[in-house]
Amino acid sequence: RLRGRLDVAALRTSLDRIVARHESLRTRFRAEVGAPVQVIDGPEAGFALEEDDLSSLPAPEREAAATARFAAEAAAPFDLSSGPLIRGRLLRLSADEHVLLVTQHHIVSDGWSVGVLVRELGALYEACVLGTEDPLPALPLQYADYALWQRSDASLSADVAYWRQALEGAPGLLELPTDHARPTRQSHAGATLAFRIEPSVAGALRRLGQRHGTTLFMTLLAGWSALLSRLSGQDEVVVGTPVANRPRPELEGLIGFFVNTLALRVPVPASASVATLLSRVRETTLGGFAHQGAPFDQVVEAVQPVRSLAHSPVFQTMLSLNNTPDDGRLQLHGLELEPLPEARVTSHFDLSLALHEDGDAIAGELEYASDLFEPAT
Repeated sequence: RLRGRLDVAALRTSLDRIVARHESLRTRFRAEVGAPVQVIDGPEAGFALEEDDLSSLPAPEREAAATARFAAEAAAPFDLSSGPLIRGRLLRLSADEHVLLVTQHHIVSDGWSVGVLVRELGALYEACVLGTEDPLPALPLQYADYALWQRSDASLSADVAYWRQALEGAPGLLELPTDHARPTRQSHAGATLAFRIEPSVAGALRRLGQRHGTTLFMTLLAGWSALLSRLSGQDEVVVGTPVANRPRPELEGLIGFFVNTLALRVPVPASASVATLLSRVRETTLGGFAHQGAPFDQVVEAVQPVRSLAHSPVFQTMLSLNNTPDDGRLQLHGLELEPLPEARVTSHFDLSLALHEDGDAIAGELEYASDLFEPAT
């Protein structure tokens, strides 16, 4: 939500420049002889920004219409072959209030990329409004260069071999107690619950990690694994976690799908002390991060878990700690901005715990499969 005098022309110009700057945002994918082929459109492709003027509606209807547009944008599918795979809609609520919706397909973007996009949009918009030169340095490479490098990376086979061994014999299903029987086909229906770990508890977690040589993520993973083990009665659990997967500095400023998923297998024997558990988690995490280059789909092919339509392969729970260098908050010259709450009604896994540091506290959301769990649980 943007409050203040918005320069719509400057916004359009800034978004067009970002699309021209990043090949990934003007890439589409079509099938040729049964195989996907990427097509990169020219820099003049521009950003697909639609405008809706809702200012003539009465206030209650205006907000309802904006909320409906929000939901419709989030639900509208993308056409991978014709594109575009990033789009926007600008809602005019009044002369001094707008809502900007930007939707991207995950095939061309990830969480880190959102931070890049909003940072560049802020810098370009200010330059357009003030009439100064483009402040952004030229990109040293594009996403296609990374894809070519990844395909020729000699360490890929070693990374896949590591995961094949690490996950051999791992439990294929985390058998948590649920409110409802698991459906034979996963519907991905879900919901979220927000929560907060207060500074006193968050501080104790950080101090515990310092005493045992573990990062905050490792400490949280140990606690999450211990809880899952206790609830399931299993003495080892496999937890998925996303990694930025940008091992080279020149990749940090690119928009594209770099994120990878690691399946961390954590042994949690009943007799293990906290020190032992933290030590094992540290070893598992460091080993996983050292071999993060293997795409998760290739790991699944190598491990060959028992497949089921009822649950995801390899793991059914996620843990993430967002520590990317940009928090994804947009800043535009001369405007007051307020992020819109995002209501999610899907879940890819049984449980997903997403955390981020909020000052001295830790804020988070628990996403759950509503086919399995009731909110009160």
